[in-house]
Amino acid sequence: MTQFHLMELHRCTRLRSNAQCRPKALTPKGRQNMLLNHLRGIGISVCAVAAAMSSAHADEVKVLTTGILKGSFPQIAAQFEKSTGHKVTMSWGPSSGNSPEAAQVRVKNGEQIDVLIMVDQGMDELIAGGYLKPVERKDIAVSRIGVAVKAGHSLPDISNAQALKKALLDAKSVGYSEGASGSYVANVLLKKLGIEEQVKPKAKVILGRKFVGESLVEGEVELGLQQISELRLEKGITIVGPLPEDLQKASVVSAAVSPKATSISAARQFYDFLSTPFATTAIKNSGVDLPAAK
Repeated sequence: MTQFHLMELHRCTRLRSNAQCRPKALTPKGRQNMLLNHLRGIGISVCAVAAAMSSAHADEVKVLTTGILKGSFPQIAAQFEKSTGHKVTMSWGPSSGNSPEAAQVRVKNGEQIDVLIMVDQGMDELIAGGYLKPVERKDIAVSRIGVAVKAGHSLPDISNAQALKKALLDAKSVGYSEGASGSYVANVLLKKLGIEEQVKPKAKVILGRKFVGESLVEGEVELGLQQISELRLEKGITIVGPLPEDLQKASVVSAAVSPKATSISAARQFYDFLSTPFATTAIKNSGVDLPAAK
Protein backbone atom coordinates (compact mmCIF):
# COMPACT_ATOMS: atom_id res chain seq x y z
CA MET A 1 0.00 0.00 0.00
CA THR A 2 1.39 3.43 -0.92
CA GLN A 3 2.02 6.32 1.45
CA PHE A 4 -0.93 8.13 -0.13
CA HIS A 5 -3.33 5.34 0.85
CA LEU A 6 -2.02 5.29 4.42
CA MET A 7 -2.63 9.01 4.70
CA GLU A 8 -6.15 8.52 3.38
CA LEU A 9 -6.89 5.88 6.01
CA HIS A 10 -5.52 8.09 8.74
CA ARG A 11 -7.70 11.00 7.61
CA CYS A 12 -10.76 8.78 7.45
CA THR A 13 -10.16 7.46 10.95
CA ARG A 14 -10.20 10.98 12.30
CA LEU A 15 -13.43 11.73 10.48
CA ARG A 16 -14.91 8.43 11.73
CA SER A 17 -16.77 8.05 8.47
CA ASN A 18 -16.89 4.49 7.16
CA ALA A 19 -17.91 5.71 3.77
CA GLN A 20 -14.76 7.80 3.51
CA CYS A 21 -12.44 5.20 4.99
CA ARG A 22 -12.17 3.06 1.93
CA PRO A 23 -8.91 3.77 0.04
CA LYS A 24 -9.40 4.78 -3.53
CA ALA A 25 -9.11 1.76 -5.77
CA LEU A 26 -6.13 1.73 -8.14
CA THR A 27 -6.85 1.35 -11.80
CA PRO A 28 -4.84 -1.27 -13.77
CA LYS A 29 -2.71 1.54 -15.16
CA GLY A 30 -2.13 2.91 -11.70
CA ARG A 31 -0.98 -0.44 -10.41
CA GLN A 32 1.40 -0.74 -13.38
CA ASN A 33 2.92 2.69 -12.73
CA MET A 34 3.37 1.91 -9.03
CA LEU A 35 5.17 -1.34 -9.87
CA LEU A 36 7.42 0.36 -12.42
CA ASN A 37 8.37 3.07 -9.93
CA HIS A 38 9.20 0.41 -7.36
CA LEU A 39 11.39 -1.51 -9.82
CA ARG A 40 13.15 1.65 -10.91
CA GLY A 41 14.01 2.41 -7.33
CA ILE A 42 15.45 -1.06 -6.80
CA GLY A 43 17.45 -0.82 -10.06
CA ILE A 44 19.00 2.50 -9.12
CA SER A 45 19.94 1.18 -5.68
CA VAL A 46 21.54 -1.99 -7.06
CA CYS A 47 23.55 -0.02 -9.65
CA ALA A 48 24.69 2.46 -7.03
CA VAL A 49 25.82 -0.31 -4.70
CA ALA A 50 27.61 -2.17 -7.52
CA ALA A 51 29.40 0.98 -8.60
CA ALA A 52 30.42 1.77 -5.05
CA MET A 53 31.73 -1.76 -4.49
CA SER A 54 33.65 -1.70 -7.77
CA SER A 55 35.23 1.63 -6.91
CA ALA A 56 36.05 0.51 -3.38
CA HIS A 57 37.89 -2.60 -4.54
CA ALA A 58 39.68 -1.24 -7.64
CA ASP A 59 43.39 -0.86 -7.00
CA GLU A 60 46.45 0.03 -9.04
CA VAL A 61 49.03 -2.74 -9.32
CA LYS A 62 52.55 -1.53 -10.16
CA VAL A 63 54.57 -4.21 -11.93
CA LEU A 64 58.27 -4.06 -12.71
CA THR A 65 59.08 -6.72 -15.27
CA THR A 66 62.04 -7.99 -17.23
CA GLY A 67 62.11 -7.25 -20.96
CA ILE A 68 61.80 -11.00 -21.50
CA LEU A 69 58.04 -10.68 -20.91
CA LYS A 70 57.56 -7.28 -22.53
CA GLY A 71 55.98 -8.86 -25.60
CA SER A 72 53.31 -10.77 -23.68
CA PHE A 73 52.65 -8.24 -20.94
CA PRO A 74 50.13 -5.94 -22.68
CA GLN A 75 47.76 -8.87 -23.34
CA ILE A 76 48.12 -10.18 -19.81
CA ALA A 77 47.57 -6.77 -18.21
CA ALA A 78 44.53 -5.99 -20.37
CA GLN A 79 42.84 -9.29 -19.57
CA PHE A 80 43.60 -8.96 -15.86
CA GLU A 81 42.11 -5.45 -15.79
CA LYS A 82 39.02 -6.69 -17.61
CA SER A 83 38.61 -9.60 -15.21
CA THR A 84 39.21 -7.76 -11.93
CA GLY A 85 38.65 -4.05 -12.43
CA HIS A 86 42.14 -3.31 -11.12
CA LYS A 87 44.53 -1.11 -13.10
CA VAL A 88 48.00 -2.39 -14.00
CA THR A 89 50.91 0.01 -14.44
CA MET A 90 53.86 -1.69 -16.10
CA SER A 91 57.47 -0.63 -16.18
CA TRP A 92 60.38 -2.73 -17.32
CA GLY A 93 64.14 -2.95 -17.22
CA PRO A 94 67.01 -5.46 -17.40
CA SER A 95 67.27 -7.90 -14.50
CA SER A 96 70.92 -7.00 -13.89
CA GLY A 97 73.27 -4.12 -14.63
CA ASN A 98 73.98 -0.71 -13.19
CA SER A 99 71.90 1.60 -15.37
CA PRO A 100 69.08 3.56 -13.68
CA GLU A 101 66.54 1.36 -15.51
CA ALA A 102 67.97 -1.94 -14.20
CA ALA A 103 65.59 -3.79 -11.86
CA GLN A 104 68.17 -4.38 -9.15
CA VAL A 105 69.08 -0.69 -9.04
CA ARG A 106 65.43 0.36 -8.84
CA VAL A 107 64.57 -2.08 -6.06
CA LYS A 108 67.64 -1.04 -4.06
CA ASN A 109 66.65 2.61 -4.49
CA GLY A 110 63.27 1.88 -2.91
CA GLU A 111 61.00 2.31 -5.93
CA GLN A 112 57.38 1.43 -5.19
CA ILE A 113 56.77 -2.00 -6.73
CA ASP A 114 53.83 -4.29 -6.04
CA VAL A 115 54.86 -7.25 -8.20
CA LEU A 116 58.43 -7.88 -9.35
CA ILE A 117 59.22 -10.07 -12.37
CA MET A 118 62.86 -10.74 -13.19
CA VAL A 119 65.46 -13.43 -13.81
CA ASP A 120 65.74 -15.63 -10.73
CA GLN A 121 69.46 -15.07 -10.18
CA GLY A 122 68.95 -11.32 -9.90
CA MET A 123 66.03 -11.84 -7.53
CA ASP A 124 68.12 -14.21 -5.42
CA GLU A 125 70.75 -11.50 -5.07
CA LEU A 126 68.17 -8.94 -3.95
CA ILE A 127 66.83 -11.36 -1.34
CA ALA A 128 70.32 -12.25 -0.10
CA GLY A 129 71.12 -8.55 0.24
CA GLY A 130 67.99 -7.90 2.29
CA TYR A 131 66.39 -5.69 -0.35
CA LEU A 132 63.43 -7.99 -0.97
CA LYS A 133 61.46 -10.39 1.21
CA PRO A 134 58.77 -11.79 -1.08
CA VAL A 135 55.32 -12.45 0.31
CA GLU A 136 55.06 -15.07 -2.43
CA ARG A 137 57.39 -16.19 -5.22
CA LYS A 138 57.22 -18.59 -8.15
CA ASP A 139 58.86 -19.32 -11.51
CA ILE A 140 56.76 -18.36 -14.52
CA ALA A 141 58.98 -18.70 -17.62
CA VAL A 142 62.24 -20.02 -19.04
CA SER A 143 64.06 -17.91 -21.63
CA ARG A 144 66.88 -18.72 -24.04
CA ILE A 145 69.42 -16.61 -25.90
CA GLY A 146 69.40 -16.09 -29.65
CA VAL A 147 71.61 -14.52 -32.31
CA ALA A 148 70.36 -11.93 -34.79
CA VAL A 149 71.45 -9.66 -37.64
CA LYS A 150 69.87 -6.70 -39.39
CA ALA A 151 67.21 -7.71 -41.92
CA GLY A 152 68.80 -8.29 -45.33
CA HIS A 153 72.21 -9.16 -43.88
CA SER A 154 73.67 -12.56 -44.75
CA LEU A 155 73.00 -15.15 -42.06
CA PRO A 156 76.06 -16.61 -40.37
CA ASP A 157 76.33 -20.26 -39.42
CA ILE A 158 75.87 -20.70 -35.65
CA SER A 159 74.91 -24.38 -35.67
CA ASN A 160 77.74 -25.47 -33.36
CA ALA A 161 80.47 -24.06 -31.14
CA GLN A 162 83.05 -23.69 -33.90
CA ALA A 163 80.59 -22.05 -36.27
CA LEU A 164 79.45 -19.60 -33.58
CA LYS A 165 83.05 -18.81 -32.71
CA LYS A 166 83.79 -17.96 -36.35
CA ALA A 167 80.65 -15.82 -36.63
CA LEU A 168 81.65 -13.79 -33.58
CA LEU A 169 85.21 -13.33 -34.84
CA ASP A 170 84.10 -12.39 -38.36
CA ALA A 171 81.56 -9.79 -37.23
CA LYS A 172 82.78 -6.20 -37.34
CA SER A 173 80.92 -5.49 -34.10
CA VAL A 174 79.01 -7.53 -31.52
CA GLY A 175 76.23 -6.28 -29.25
CA TYR A 176 74.61 -7.69 -26.13
CA SER A 177 72.57 -6.25 -23.28
CA GLU A 178 73.60 -5.39 -19.75
CA GLY A 179 70.94 -7.83 -18.53
CA ALA A 180 71.10 -11.54 -17.83
CA SER A 181 71.82 -12.59 -21.42
CA GLY A 182 74.60 -10.05 -21.87
CA SER A 183 76.14 -10.97 -18.55
CA TYR A 184 76.29 -14.58 -19.69
CA VAL A 185 77.77 -13.69 -23.09
CA ALA A 186 80.50 -11.46 -21.62
CA ASN A 187 81.41 -13.53 -18.58
CA VAL A 188 80.81 -17.10 -19.70
CA LEU A 189 80.22 -17.65 -23.42
CA LEU A 190 83.18 -15.74 -24.83
CA LYS A 191 85.48 -17.36 -22.27
CA LYS A 192 84.19 -20.81 -23.15
CA LEU A 193 84.91 -20.15 -26.81
CA GLY A 194 88.35 -18.75 -25.96
CA ILE A 195 87.76 -15.48 -27.82
CA GLU A 196 87.15 -13.02 -24.98
CA GLU A 197 90.15 -10.83 -25.80
CA GLN A 198 89.46 -10.79 -29.56
CA VAL A 199 85.81 -9.81 -29.20
CA LYS A 200 86.14 -7.37 -26.32
CA PRO A 201 87.47 -4.41 -28.40
CA LYS A 202 84.49 -4.59 -30.80
CA ALA A 203 81.82 -5.46 -28.25
CA LYS A 204 79.08 -2.99 -27.31
CA VAL A 205 76.96 -3.35 -24.20
CA ILE A 206 73.43 -2.06 -24.82
CA LEU A 207 72.28 -0.33 -21.65
CA GLY A 208 68.93 0.18 -19.98
CA ARG A 209 65.67 -0.28 -21.86
CA LYS A 210 67.20 -0.27 -25.33
CA PHE A 211 66.98 -3.63 -27.06
CA VAL A 212 69.88 -5.19 -28.97
CA GLY A 213 67.56 -5.41 -31.98
CA GLU A 214 67.31 -1.62 -32.07
CA SER A 215 71.09 -1.33 -32.21
CA LEU A 216 71.16 -3.81 -35.09
CA VAL A 217 68.62 -1.78 -37.06
CA GLU A 218 70.48 1.46 -36.35
CA GLY A 219 73.74 -0.09 -37.53
CA GLU A 220 75.48 0.25 -34.16
CA VAL A 221 76.35 -3.46 -34.17
CA GLU A 222 76.53 -6.15 -36.85
CA LEU A 223 75.81 -9.23 -34.77
CA GLY A 224 73.54 -9.20 -31.72
CA LEU A 225 72.85 -11.63 -28.89
CA GLN A 226 69.87 -11.35 -26.53
CA GLN A 227 66.92 -13.26 -25.14
CA ILE A 228 64.90 -14.60 -28.09
CA SER A 229 61.63 -13.08 -26.83
CA GLU A 230 63.30 -9.66 -26.76
CA LEU A 231 64.81 -10.05 -30.22
CA ARG A 232 61.33 -10.89 -31.53
CA LEU A 233 60.10 -7.42 -30.58
CA GLU A 234 62.18 -5.73 -33.29
CA LYS A 235 60.75 -6.00 -36.81
CA GLY A 236 63.86 -4.83 -38.67
CA ILE A 237 66.05 -7.80 -37.82
CA THR A 238 66.38 -11.47 -38.64
CA ILE A 239 66.84 -13.99 -35.84
CA VAL A 240 69.49 -16.44 -37.01
CA GLY A 241 68.58 -18.92 -34.29
CA PRO A 242 69.26 -19.91 -30.69
CA LEU A 243 72.74 -20.54 -29.32
CA PRO A 244 73.95 -24.13 -29.77
CA GLU A 245 72.45 -26.25 -27.00
CA ASP A 246 75.79 -27.02 -25.38
CA LEU A 247 76.44 -23.28 -25.07
CA GLN A 248 72.89 -22.18 -24.30
CA LYS A 249 71.87 -20.38 -21.12
CA ALA A 250 68.31 -20.98 -19.96
CA SER A 251 67.25 -18.11 -17.70
CA VAL A 252 64.40 -18.79 -15.29
CA VAL A 253 62.03 -15.85 -14.80
CA SER A 254 60.49 -15.46 -11.35
CA ALA A 255 57.58 -13.39 -10.08
CA ALA A 256 57.22 -12.12 -6.52
CA VAL A 257 54.73 -10.15 -4.46
CA SER A 258 56.46 -7.33 -2.63
CA PRO A 259 55.78 -6.97 1.11
CA LYS A 260 55.58 -3.22 0.45
CA ALA A 261 52.76 -3.57 -2.10
CA THR A 262 50.12 -0.86 -1.77
CA SER A 263 47.47 -3.60 -1.85
CA ILE A 264 48.76 -7.08 -1.04
CA SER A 265 45.39 -8.49 -2.09
CA ALA A 266 45.46 -6.90 -5.56
CA ALA A 267 49.13 -7.79 -6.01
CA ARG A 268 48.36 -11.41 -5.14
CA GLN A 269 45.51 -11.42 -7.64
CA PHE A 270 47.88 -10.37 -10.43
CA TYR A 271 50.51 -12.84 -9.22
CA ASP A 272 47.93 -15.65 -9.34
CA PHE A 273 46.70 -14.50 -12.74
CA LEU A 274 50.16 -15.16 -14.20
CA SER A 275 49.45 -18.90 -13.83
CA THR A 276 46.08 -18.86 -15.60
CA PRO A 277 45.72 -20.52 -19.03
CA PHE A 278 45.32 -17.09 -20.66
CA ALA A 279 48.57 -15.76 -19.19
CA THR A 280 50.65 -18.90 -19.74
CA THR A 281 49.53 -19.07 -23.38
CA ALA A 282 50.51 -15.42 -23.92
CA ILE A 283 53.88 -16.03 -22.26
CA LYS A 284 54.59 -19.09 -24.36
CA ASN A 285 53.55 -17.36 -27.58
CA SER A 286 56.05 -14.57 -26.93
CA GLY A 287 59.01 -16.89 -27.46
CA VAL A 288 59.75 -18.39 -24.07
CA ASP A 289 59.03 -21.72 -22.43
CA LEU A 290 57.04 -22.49 -19.32
CA PRO A 291 58.86 -23.90 -16.29
CA ALA A 292 58.61 -27.61 -15.65
CA ALA A 293 55.76 -28.55 -13.32
CA LYS A 294 56.91 -29.19 -9.78
